[in-house]
Formats: sequence, C-alpha cells, structure tokens
Amino acid sequence: MKQGCVSPDGKPSERAMKLLQLIHEKKGLTPEEVASLTGRPLFQVRSSLRELYEAGFLEEKEGKYFLTEKAQEFLKV
Repeated sequence: MKQGCVSPDGKPSERAMKLLQLIHEKKGLTPEEVASLTGRPLFQVRSSLRELYEAGFLEEKEGKYFLTEKAQEFLKV
C-alpha cells in the first residue's frame, strides 16, 4: 500500500515534511525542480504535490508550488 503524504488526522508524513522544507528553502519549486533535487520520479513528485495541495499545505502560482500558512505552522517557519 502506498504511503500517503498526509495522515488521516491531517498531519504531513515525515517524507512530506522534508518536501515542504525543501520548497520553503528554495522559495518555491516546479514539479520538475523537485524531481531533479530529490531524485524521485516526476510522477511521484506530482502525486505528492497534488496531495499536499489538496490538503491545504501548498499553493500553486504560475507552475511553482509555495507553502501556505498552514504548512508554515507545521514547519514552524
């Protein structure tokens, strides 16, 4: 069974937290940039980004993903 990025109680998984931290450090990333930086296949990256977006942790602007306030609270940034 595939491990999701967001648990049933609405918290990001450890892997998702690392992805959110990376997006925070780079001040926004495209799916292709995330794939390149993490070495993960693009389809996996897109799936993770979509899940985090739908859960309210990311927003998308002009093809780049950025943290929402909700994500910043989890990261404490």
